Amino acid sequence: MIHPDDAPRLRDAWLQTLASKKPGESEARVRGSDGSYRWFLIRAEPSRDEAGAIVAWYGTHTDIQDLKTAESALRQSEAELANVRHVQQTLESIPVAAWRARADGFVEYFNKRWLDYAGVSLDQALGWQWVASFHPEDLPRVNDVWLQLLASEKPGEVEARMRCYDGSYRWFLARAEPSRDDTGRVVAWYGTNTDIEDRTQALARLQQMEADFAHINRVSMMGELAASLSHEITQPIASARNNARAAQNFLKMQPPDLSEVREALSCVVADADRSGEIIDRIREQIKKAPPRKERFDLNAAINEVIILAQSVTVRNGVSVQTRLAEGLPPVLGDRVQLQQVLLNLVLNAAEAMGSVEEGARELLISTEQYQAGVLVAVRDSGPGIDRAHLDRVFDAFYTTKSSGTGMGLSICRSIIHAHGGQLWAGANEPRGAALQFTLPDAERDLTSSLQASHRTGGPR
Repeated sequence: MIHPDDAPRLRDAWLQTLASKKPGESEARVRGSDGSYRWFLIRAEPSRDEAGAIVAWYGTHTDIQDLKTAESALRQSEAELANVRHVQQTLESIPVAAWRARADGFVEYFNKRWLDYAGVSLDQALGWQWVASFHPEDLPRVNDVWLQLLASEKPGEVEARMRCYDGSYRWFLARAEPSRDDTGRVVAWYGTNTDIEDRTQALARLQQMEADFAHINRVSMMGELAASLSHEITQPIASARNNARAAQNFLKMQPPDLSEVREALSCVVADADRSGEIIDRIREQIKKAPPRKERFDLNAAINEVIILAQSVTVRNGVSVQTRLAEGLPPVLGDRVQLQQVLLNLVLNAAEAMGSVEEGARELLISTEQYQAGVLVAVRDSGPGIDRAHLDRVFDAFYTTKSSGTGMGLSICRSIIHAHGGQLWAGANEPRGAALQFTLPDAERDLTSSLQASHRTGGPR
C-alpha cells in the first residue's frame, strides 16, 4: 500500500521507533482503492503493562494530502514573491523606465522612474490604466502591437509618444520581453520605455538636410540644362507665332479660308500646351516642396528626363537608346525625386563619355520587372569606374570631377533607399559603367530606410 519511493524510508522509521521504544511518526504516500496515492501522516504509540514493558503498538493514518498541497503552494508562492521582490529591486536600479506584467497583459508593476516621468501613482497606472500616458494618436498602434505580442508570445517593440508630468510629449521606444517557466509557458512580461526624443529629432534634422541637399542638387542640374530648356521653350513659342500669322493671312483672303484658319489655330493651341508642359516640368524640378508619394508610370517619367537632358547628350555626341519594358506595374513614390536620380545618372554618363575620343558614345536606359518591383539600368560606353572606387562613388563629398561636389550620387542613394530600393554601380560590357537601382511596385508599402546601413552591392 505504500508508495515504492517512500517504503524504504517508512521501514527505517518504523525500525528506529521499535528500537527506541518511543512514539514516532513519518509521512508517506498510501495507495487508495482506486490506485491513486495520497499523503498520510503515520503515527505509532507503544502500549505498556504495569511493569513498563511494551505489550503492543497502536497507530493512526491521517490524510494530509490537502495540507501537503497547501504547503507546496505556499512554498511556490513564497518563492515567486521573493523572485518578484528581487526583480522589482532590479527594475528600480536600472536607469530606464521599466515595468512588469502578468502573462495576460495586466501590468502589475512600474518602477519609480516610469511613474515619476508620467506623474502618476502606481495605483493610477496598474492594469490597463497606463494607456492614458500615451499620445491619443499613437495609442491605437501601441494597443495593437501589445495585443499582437501577447498573442504571439514573442518579444517586440513600438515607438510612440508618452506624456510627461508637465503635459508635454516625448518619443519613447517601448520594448517587451516574455519570461517563461521551465516548461516554456509565459508567466510574465518585462518591459522598458527608453526616451528616444533626441534621436528622433536628430533623424528629422538629418532628413531635412538630405531634402535640402537634394533640392540644391536639382537646381544645380537645371542650371546646367538652361541652354536646352531655353531652346525647348522658344521652339513652341516661335511655332505658335508662325501659326498665328498664318491664321491672320487666311482670314485676309477673300473669302477667308476658315478651314485653314481652324487648323492654324489648333496648332497654336498645341504649341501653347507644349510650352506650358515644359514650364511645369521645370517648375516641378526647381521648386522646393515636401516629398509627394503617388502612383505613376516610371517609363513615362524616364522619357521626360531624356528630353530634359537632351542638350547635354547632344553636346557630348551621345546616342541615347531606351529599352523600356511594357506592362510594368506603377511605382509609388515622389516622381520629381526619382526623376532627379535618373537625371543625375544620365548627366554623369554623358559627361563621362564626352571625354572618350574613340568609339561610339552610347547610352542605354532600360527597365524590367524585378521580383516585386522594377529594375532600372543606365549603361554607358565611357571610360567606366575604377574597381577600386566602386565602394566609394556613393560616399558624400567623394568625386572624380574637378568641378564636382561629390553629393550627386550620395543624394541619389538616399532617395532610392527612402523609396525602399537599392542603388549600386558596376561595369558595363564591353566597356563603360552601369548604374542600376530597384524600386518596389505600388502594391508594396514604402519603407523608411534613410537611416539604414548604406549598401554598394546590388541584389544577388
